[in-house]
Amino acid sequence: QVQLVESGGGLVQAGDSLKLSCTASGRTFDDFAVGWFRQAPGKERERVAGINANGDFKLHAGSVKGRFTISRDNTKTTVYLQMNSLKVEDTATYYCAAAHTTFLNPTNYDFWGQGTQVTVSS
Repeated sequence: QVQLVESGGGLVQAGDSLKLSCTASGRTFDDFAVGWFRQAPGKERERVAGINANGDFKLHAGSVKGRFTISRDNTKTTVYLQMNSLKVEDTATYYCAAAHTTFLNPTNYDFWGQGTQVTVSS
C-alpha cells in the first residue's frame, strides 16, 4: 500500500496563503493519481483538486479555481496544494488521497492521509 501524510495546515487570516504538502511512501508514487479533499464539521467531503500520475493534467473545483493550484514532484513523492486568497469558507480539514490509475479523475480513491487542519479567520 501507499501511505500519505499531509502537512502545512494552520491558522491564517482571510486573504492569506498556505501551501499544503502530501508526502507518499510505500509504493511507486508516479503510478498514482492524487486528489485533495476537504471536510468541514457538519458538511460533506468535497474534492477541491486532482492531479494525474504524471502531473501533466490537473483539475480544480469551481469554488477554488483561480485560487488553489495542485502540483506534484514525483522525485520527492510529494503533491502540493498552493492555496492563495483564502476565504473563511475554506476552513476545513484537508486530506490527500491516492488512486492507482493513470486517469486524472478516478471514481474512487483507495488511500487516504489523516488530514491537516486549515482555519481561515476574518
